[in-house]
Amino acid sequence: MESAEIRRRWLRFFEERGHTVVPSASLIADDPTLLLVPAGMVPFKPYFLGEVKPPFSRATSVQKCVRTPDIEEVGKTTRHGTFFQMCGNFSFGDYFKEGAISYAWELLTSSVADGGFGLDPERLWVTVYLDDDEAESIWRDRIGVPAERIQRLGKKDNYWSMGVPGPCGPCSEINYDRGPEFGVEGGPAVNDERYVEIWNLVFMQYERGAGDGKEDFPILGDLPAKNIDTGLGLERLAMILQGVQNMYETDTLRVVMDRATELTGVRYGAAHGSDVSLRVVADHMRTSVMLIGDGVTPGNEGRGYVLRRIMRRAVRNMRLMGATGPVVGELVDTVISTMGQQYPELETDRKRIETVALAEESRFLKTLNAGTNILDTAVSETKAAGSAVLAGDKAFQLHDTYGFPIDLTLEIASEQGLTVDEDGFRRLMKEQRDAAKADAKAKKMGHADVSAYREVADRAGATSFIGYTSNEGESTVVGLLVDGAPAPAALEGDEVEVVLDRTPFYAEGGGQLADQGRIRLESGAVVEVRDVQQPVPGVYVHKGSVMVGEVVLGASAHAVIDVTRRRAIARAHSATHLTHQALRDALGPTAAQAGSENSPGRFRFDFGSPNAVPGGVLSDVEQKINEVLARELDVTAEVMAIDEAKRQGAIAEFGEKYGERVRVVTIGDFSKELCGGTHVGNTAQLGLVKLLGEASIGSGVRRVEALVGVDAYRFLAREHTVVSQLTELVKGRPEELPEKIAGMLGKLKDAEKEIDRFRAEKVLQAAAGLAAAAEDVAGIALVAARVPDGTSADDLRKLVLDVRQRVTGGRPAVVAVFTVANGRPLTVIATNEAARERGVKAGALVRAAAKTLGGGGGGKDDVAQGGGTDPNAVEQAIAAVRREVGQA
Repeated sequence: MESAEIRRRWLRFFEERGHTVVPSASLIADDPTLLLVPAGMVPFKPYFLGEVKPPFSRATSVQKCVRTPDIEEVGKTTRHGTFFQMCGNFSFGDYFKEGAISYAWELLTSSVADGGFGLDPERLWVTVYLDDDEAESIWRDRIGVPAERIQRLGKKDNYWSMGVPGPCGPCSEINYDRGPEFGVEGGPAVNDERYVEIWNLVFMQYERGAGDGKEDFPILGDLPAKNIDTGLGLERLAMILQGVQNMYETDTLRVVMDRATELTGVRYGAAHGSDVSLRVVADHMRTSVMLIGDGVTPGNEGRGYVLRRIMRRAVRNMRLMGATGPVVGELVDTVISTMGQQYPELETDRKRIETVALAEESRFLKTLNAGTNILDTAVSETKAAGSAVLAGDKAFQLHDTYGFPIDLTLEIASEQGLTVDEDGFRRLMKEQRDAAKADAKAKKMGHADVSAYREVADRAGATSFIGYTSNEGESTVVGLLVDGAPAPAALEGDEVEVVLDRTPFYAEGGGQLADQGRIRLESGAVVEVRDVQQPVPGVYVHKGSVMVGEVVLGASAHAVIDVTRRRAIARAHSATHLTHQALRDALGPTAAQAGSENSPGRFRFDFGSPNAVPGGVLSDVEQKINEVLARELDVTAEVMAIDEAKRQGAIAEFGEKYGERVRVVTIGDFSKELCGGTHVGNTAQLGLVKLLGEASIGSGVRRVEALVGVDAYRFLAREHTVVSQLTELVKGRPEELPEKIAGMLGKLKDAEKEIDRFRAEKVLQAAAGLAAAAEDVAGIALVAARVPDGTSADDLRKLVLDVRQRVTGGRPAVVAVFTVANGRPLTVIATNEAARERGVKAGALVRAAAKTLGGGGGGKDDVAQGGGTDPNAVEQAIAAVRREVGQA
């Protein structure tokens, strides 16, 4: 049974039993404590935490997941992988243990003809929590599983929580016996390689307190409602149903390994080392495609670094197997072709995914070359120091700074007869990981800070936003915090957070900045609102300060936004939509939105592009936007089902989480996007849009910045003033400015070259005099002098080599000349062959001089260059050279 069919059967089974099918959320977690979605229940976390009331009592999904803590183990074992699909069914206060267990057994053991997976019931084993008599009774008495195939395990194995205070509960796992060829009998308690877990049923019925690890935490009591959260690993079930040894041999991964085999000529099963590499390539390329598909771009931080790391591991393993040229394009094509059956958006977005992946491969191949050069230098320095061990910090620097894999460092060092201080390397890696874990743990506890807002949501419900149609409105203060703590009242001067039952204030989101304004209470109190946020979905928190009077919880209020600011932001937001569509028209669908910020009178828009946008193309985009403004197109908003929005071609932003019903903003026949922000009513209200330019902000991501309306007019007015001043200065018309200014710059450049030529000639004229003034130091002819300040390094080098040539008579000679350029001292030192035979080396002399100058330097034995920071130390540096020569 193919993976795509497993997915279809799962969703159909539960949909037929009253579950709402929820599409997989993006891998980009809608949760500040997570980089990527690591589990199937993550999109449902707000429901389990009680932050949001679920819109359904039963749900099912097949969620894309990525886990990377054990990335180094991927390929070495057949059980570790970074990307997987988690099939889940969820109940929110509906059915509980008996329902979850019955559904699981029915789906697993029903025949294929009847829509099930057709597993042999005699090969299924069950584990339950130590004291969960109810679950064991259901399995034994209701389902009919023999008592000898039901095992009880402790908290570590059969108790679930999110690792922080919150919902938790015992779980029951279903395991499949793969047979005696996979090890000894005795059930999952004895051998989890033979008895592989395929489905975990979590009975979420308790609330846990704080504590570390999987076992050390208290149970505080029962939850208000008993919930079900289950997860079945699609890849593990595919392994069983397809009759293969491990997940790498299942349909969606084996095809990638086969393509890697074709590209390298290495056969799977031929050797352990190449098998590991093939598995790494298959897993990592699939994960890379899924991440890029969801809008992640390679970078040096966060999820971008996760993508970069796994892509580079894949490319490196292809090279270890003999690949010499680019290979990513072929592998990406294979992944999209196989995974596109389950995720059609991969096919739709193929071009953008390929563009991002190919650009990252190209960058890494350059990095690989640079890293190899740096490693070669480190190897040489290690050998020169008489050591046979490459320092761990050097290996760590290569790994951390240049993305150079440790395995490759070990291999190259071994070829050079060196070992690597792996203990030192791994210690530094551990320190880095520990720091990251500590940071992650701190972030994980962040949800505790929103408990006060949750209380408001539970007591008063979600805030009603009236800002689409009104700029002001009557409301009631239903929540009040002073200095971050709930309070019944706030006095003049207090910093407050006010929650209203209804508000015209837009909370920051979707790239749009929050409204500002004032809240006036019936008592005469006034709150100046500077910011509005949604720390809990649906709860609008107005942040500001009490300007006059006393704010009291429960008081009636009149909320008024700053209309001028709102209109300016609305113009910017509508202009962002126009810019997005115009860029897509010019560059193709790869120019997908990667972020934005809409502020009063200006906006910035981030989009995917592997290369800079040519100036001519940007001008065309700007012209197209302003032509649309002149067409006076109406801007409308409509709420509809997300499937209908997709059918109409509405563009969705990567990483955004959308519900079943979405708001679609349409600008005439030009643009259609999913958007919750505020907009103008007609494009003519924008007036003018001026794109200021574009630049790179990260790997494969560009940023356009622009002005809108009056701000754009002011910018152009200033530009016009500058042009008028220039035309007056050059005595020409505006259209002649480029040519006239280019001519002036050309003449200036020619004059600078002539000045440099005269300066060089003057410096070189001093060569004869310097050579004649050589002093004898311990039998060595030493020329040590300072030449006029401003002499370039190139001219200084020419002078030193000329002077060295003029020292005749076969005497050992050292020439050390100093200057100060741009406030910094500079020296070039040269030795002739006779001096070098005496053991005098230019590099050593430069280091002695540069140390005195407060800097550094180096070079070869015959000529070297250095500099420093102290221009007043030149005479001391000359004395240091004289001293070094005298000791030779």
